[in-house]
Amino acid sequence: MTGVLLSIKPKYVQAILEGTKHYEFRKKIFNDSNSKTVYIYSSSPMKKIVACFHPGKIVQGSPDFLWEQFREFSGLSESEFFNYFSGKETGYAIPIDELETFEEPINPYNTFERFVPPQSFCYVDSPSIVQSTNELK
Repeated sequence: MTGVLLSIKPKYVQAILEGTKHYEFRKKIFNDSNSKTVYIYSSSPMKKIVACFHPGKIVQGSPDFLWEQFREFSGLSESEFFNYFSGKETGYAIPIDELETFEEPINPYNTFERFVPPQSFCYVDSPSIVQSTNELK
């Protein structure tokens, strides 16, 4: 089974874990037909996989449309949002459903051979991560 690993800045990861950020916004989107689980990689300085979720129905639209629809649960300021989408005509809002936080964050450098953090996202073998979380229990 294929999953998706999203690289997210720690301050936004914290907002997701605290429940103030219900949508992850992207300029490019992964193929969601094969990706039932999204793993959250908290980028530097943490550099760990901290949680996973099942993406709801991904919404595509202009940045103005996305902001109008989702600003209340974006976890972002208006300036952060529009700076991120600067120069883009289209963006994506990924609903964060069924969030599962890992008791012990996963070190991807120990889980995947030659791990390189994704710029935005990459596809991963979900059983490898599931096995890592089970080994921590």
